[in-house]
Amino acid sequence: MPFVIDTKFATFHGNLPYSSWEIIEKLESLNKEDVVGSGGFGTVYRMVMNDCSIFAVKKIDRNREGSDKTFGRELEILGLIKHINLVNLRGYCTLPSAKLLIYDYLALGSLDDLLHESKKEAQSLNWNSRLRIALGSAHGLAYLHHDCCPRIVHRDIKSSNILLDENLEPRVSDFGLAKLLIDEDAHVTTVVTGTFGYLAPECLQNGGATEKSDVYSYGILLLELVTGKRPIDPSFIKRRSNIAHWMNTLVRESRLENIVDKTCTDVNMETVEAVLDIAARCTNPNPDDRPSMNRVSQMLEEIMLPCPSEFDDSHSDSC
Repeated sequence: MPFVIDTKFATFHGNLPYSSWEIIEKLESLNKEDVVGSGGFGTVYRMVMNDCSIFAVKKIDRNREGSDKTFGRELEILGLIKHINLVNLRGYCTLPSAKLLIYDYLALGSLDDLLHESKKEAQSLNWNSRLRIALGSAHGLAYLHHDCCPRIVHRDIKSSNILLDENLEPRVSDFGLAKLLIDEDAHVTTVVTGTFGYLAPECLQNGGATEKSDVYSYGILLLELVTGKRPIDPSFIKRRSNIAHWMNTLVRESRLENIVDKTCTDVNMETVEAVLDIAARCTNPNPDDRPSMNRVSQMLEEIMLPCPSEFDDSHSDSC
């Protein structure tokens, strides 16, 4: 069933190179065949313009949002945030019954789909590709934490919120719907959001969300990239465990080969060990002992630095 849009009440805000009339006309034509995903924040549609440009449209029902004034102000701020590893918010349309957020469309969909739903494509995710996805995702999250003003806590980092372009460049999505940290001294948000399996222990205990709870979720994402397992894999549920505890057990028993996704090729066990160490730091039960996302990005960059001997024979053969 297509959207029902009363053009008398529809308003578009954004920087798309189309008239409001063109955009609203395309929005009106969207129906269930155009649905490409859904989640806690709403349903996502694929919208194709007359010039064949493609955009993603997220529909948020009225009962899921706050006041128009607050919501609009947050979107105006978020529309200004640009980073290669963040999904670009291009505009939004206000309707009496819903808000429609328009984003750049990412051709390969989500990391969750690539790892868990599309087995053939998952085999193309070799170890270097997974490292690049990990690093790009870290850069995007670090930008939200350290370079945005006001700072942004994502609150729902997970593989389905990491979207990939045709070059496997990752972009963090749904950060625009996280609560903004406007007060520089207010480090904690109070609304409990997130996804089971990725939630930090303190979020389950007191509902608080901080940059460090995002770091925990990112650590779980790292483990998902290494293992190819969902955080709520049935094998963990059966043992009344989770992916972090499982990883720590295998590391203690020196069984790293049992951790790595069997479909992953060109695995370098030395870098696997280094990535698992980063994941362990990120998932430390004590938030104060977790690294910042800037530090996580630095550690991943160090892992990915090529050995100098690859470029200069005068260097030692060992890194």
